Amino acid sequence: MSVDLRTRYLGLDLRSPIVASSSPLTATPAAARRLEEAGAAAIVLPSLFEEEILNEELQLNRSLEAGTEQFAEALDYFPAIEAFPGVGDRYLEGLARTKAQVSVPMIASLNATTQGGWVRYARLMQDAGADALELNLYHVAADPTTTAADREQTDLDLIAAVRASVTIPLAVKLSPYYSALANFAALADGAGADGLVLFNRFYQPDLDLETMEVVARVELSRPGELRLPLRWIAVLRPQLGSHVSIAATSGVHSGADVIKALMVGADVAMTTSALLRNGPTHLRAIETEMVEWLEEHEYESVAQLRGSATQASVEDPSLFERGNYMTALRSWATPPDLVTA
Repeated sequence: MSVDLRTRYLGLDLRSPIVASSSPLTATPAAARRLEEAGAAAIVLPSLFEEEILNEELQLNRSLEAGTEQFAEALDYFPAIEAFPGVGDRYLEGLARTKAQVSVPMIASLNATTQGGWVRYARLMQDAGADALELNLYHVAADPTTTAADREQTDLDLIAAVRASVTIPLAVKLSPYYSALANFAALADGAGADGLVLFNRFYQPDLDLETMEVVARVELSRPGELRLPLRWIAVLRPQLGSHVSIAATSGVHSGADVIKALMVGADVAMTTSALLRNGPTHLRAIETEMVEWLEEHEYESVAQLRGSATQASVEDPSLFERGNYMTALRSWATPPDLVTA
């Protein structure tokens, strides 16, 4: 029996539900081709950060203005610079080159800090050939004068602004930290998001005990981290309906992980850490394991499996809420030597 792996995500027809998400492995046309050859159904490019663009412009201006107060007459020796290819230009050029060399859908990723930055670069990414756009919402609500409602409204406003500025499909990559996630997901849908990516995995700062400095450390995900997106996809899928695409990300390492994501209602499963650990060819192992499971359990397609374990379809819906917490605690067996009479 041949299993039909086809799925739709953001209105795009994909050969399978396995997507290579944003990482250094998606940064160049050559790397993207390797991912496509290994079986990636779509590729998410690394995020373009507005801070990088602004910092580069600031450093350039400082360099050009250095010494002008002491040697103003020297300015006449150099021609005026009309344009300088920066981070944003290189990103867009790379997107266009990758799009020309890869046949699977290319999803651009944008992480901006101002609404103007979101809108401007969303349009430029569309013009460069992106098949879809992923808004990577990342912020730390550290200002005590900003309420949760204020923060959420800012996010909703920028979703609406980007939606109004582009015609390509729009996904929003969310964090799990919204105080009322189900409500925000519904509002994001209303603001124009065509899909949700659950969840954004933040890299937390660490401390170096020798230098006493705050340092950035990258830790790749573990399979157990998939449980959080599984829970929320199972909850949100019946609430949002089939018109909103949902991608599972964080902790997708195996074919079994993809199966679980589909069961709770995801349209695709995105993987990064597993590919960084094992290389692009690991995509083949993921797909092979997924196909073997589907065949063994007599599924003819991923569409037949999708949504079979959402909160609306399981026997005990409470297991996706507080019931799971209580059941998990009670399942722990106390060692015999610690049991008292």
